[in-house]
Amino acid sequence: MKRYPYIPHTEEDIKEMLSTIGVESIDDLFVDVPKTISPEDLKIPESKDELTVRSIVESLAKKNTFLNDMRVFMGAGIYYRYIPSVVYHMASKPNFVTAYTPYQAEVSQGTLQALFEYQTMISELTGMEVTNASMYDGASALAEGMLMAVRLSKKKKILIASNVHPEYVRATKTYVTPQGIEVVMVAYDRETGQIDLDDLRKSMDDTVGGVAVQYPNFFGIVEDLKAIREVVPENIPLVVSADPIALALLKPPGSLGADIVVGEGQALGNFPSLGGPGFGFFSTKMKYVRMMPGRLIGQTKDVDGKTGYVMILQTREQHIRRSKATSNICSNHAHNAVMAAIYMSTMGKEGIFEVAKRSANTAHYLAKNLEERGFKLSFKGPFLFEFVFNAGEDYEKRWKGMVKKGILGPLPMGRFFSDMNDRALAATTEMVKKEDIEALLEAII
Repeated sequence: MKRYPYIPHTEEDIKEMLSTIGVESIDDLFVDVPKTISPEDLKIPESKDELTVRSIVESLAKKNTFLNDMRVFMGAGIYYRYIPSVVYHMASKPNFVTAYTPYQAEVSQGTLQALFEYQTMISELTGMEVTNASMYDGASALAEGMLMAVRLSKKKKILIASNVHPEYVRATKTYVTPQGIEVVMVAYDRETGQIDLDDLRKSMDDTVGGVAVQYPNFFGIVEDLKAIREVVPENIPLVVSADPIALALLKPPGSLGADIVVGEGQALGNFPSLGGPGFGFFSTKMKYVRMMPGRLIGQTKDVDGKTGYVMILQTREQHIRRSKATSNICSNHAHNAVMAAIYMSTMGKEGIFEVAKRSANTAHYLAKNLEERGFKLSFKGPFLFEFVFNAGEDYEKRWKGMVKKGILGPLPMGRFFSDMNDRALAATTEMVKKEDIEALLEAII
């Protein structure tokens, strides 16, 4: 039998265990498992030297499409933004990079401090009092936010605006439905693209335990949170899924009545890759902190009076009574949150504001040019970086053609809404230049 250095058992130990359960070898333990793939099916080639392997891998990598070589107009929650070189340089330091999930007490002071600063900056952006050390992504953050809303209200029905990201809605339903929580979708106004306040008002009753909206919403339209809060009673938690870059221009949800603010943080210094990994951020009011999922980093003093950082709250089922646990997530995206902390520290308030302003100006410039060419905007509500427009019946086909020309065009909305096969969702960031827009306008017709 082949021995592996990381297995602590001796040959005699293994033989005794196998004999006890009545089999002769370890392979006998797997006789009931269907053999769907044999070693011969894998067709693994003979080993090669490093130079040759590197050449093969590089040739395969060249088949991928690199966003830096594309003109990008797709968003919908994941954005192609400029990442200062210092972000990955700093985040790659051995102090931060570990194969072990940094959620236990032995996590390094450097990581704890970075996460503490991350929490502080996200709290400033959202206008909330406390932020945890990150969630998996924006979708799971919204789902956890709705679960927290139900814990706070003790009512098992939630309302979600129909213009919230469809993937976020599906993730939330996956989380809450097995727990007997009813999900009711609230219509959006077909003219403005904002939540239909009349439908929201009609949907409110004594059984509602939480309301979820997006800011800006999936259509890129900015919701009137103050008006929504006036419809939602104070005793019902309002959960807002927000774009962190947009918060540099918009009033923070915390100042407009939000109880919980969540969102996808990928745009803060994380490359889009194939849609991830990013991280979810989660903010709330201090009085609700013990109902919050995830982990919380705090600042303290040691016996010598020196500043130190510690994990002060972790309401996870491994650490407290399962019935009292507010989350069963076994990990978070701490390293992605560290990159966000470095990004926000590097950019500063003025830098993030400039990024947001440039993105918004470019989006409105694109919208104006599309309208001049006969492409009508779908909604009249105010937008920042994204907007929906009528792209024509055969847009999906033209979209695929644009990709071949190096243009990652506006997202076909028919993929999410069956009544929007002729619509597209355009997004711009600070990476979009005037010549990119001219190329899009030429290719989209």
